[in-house]
Amino acid sequence: MQFSQEQLDRLIQSGQNPLWLANTDLSGARLSGANLEGARLLRTDLSFARLRGTILRKAELTYAILTESDLRQADLSGASVSGANLNRADLSGANLEDADISRATLQNAILTGANLRQVNLSESNLTGADLSGADLSGANLSEANLTAANLTGANLQGAILREANLSRAVLDQANLDAADLEFALLPDGSIAD
Repeated sequence: MQFSQEQLDRLIQSGQNPLWLANTDLSGARLSGANLEGARLLRTDLSFARLRGTILRKAELTYAILTESDLRQADLSGASVSGANLNRADLSGANLEDADISRATLQNAILTGANLRQVNLSESNLTGADLSGADLSGANLSEANLTAANLTGANLQGAILREANLSRAVLDQANLDAADLEFALLPDGSIAD
């Protein structure tokens, strides 16, 4: 199903809560600043959508397509984004605390300064992602692919990185205190034990 921007604006203004738009084509939608808390957007196409500052707290975005979407300063805390495509999405300064982003693709995504505390990114593909200055304390990154990711100044204190691929990742000034790196592939090609 596809909505025009006008139809979508009317639906959001109707106050329907939670908003149910599963399996919908919302590519290119302009939703910056909208309150979509608890929205059900399973398998929804939000590629190229403008979602800057949007409230998506506890939203259901499982298998959604968010390719090249603008999610700067968006609130996705507690959201389920498992299996979603976030390739080249901009999540700078976004709040993703306690979100489930497992098995998602975030290739070349921008997550600079994002709040990723306690987030589940297990088995996700973060190849080439920019996580500089991000707070990943207590995050689950087990079996995540972080090849060539930029983690400069990132806080990974207490993060789980078991069997993660960190080859060619940049970890300059990253805080890895109490991080679990068991069997992780490190930037120099060695395996942590």
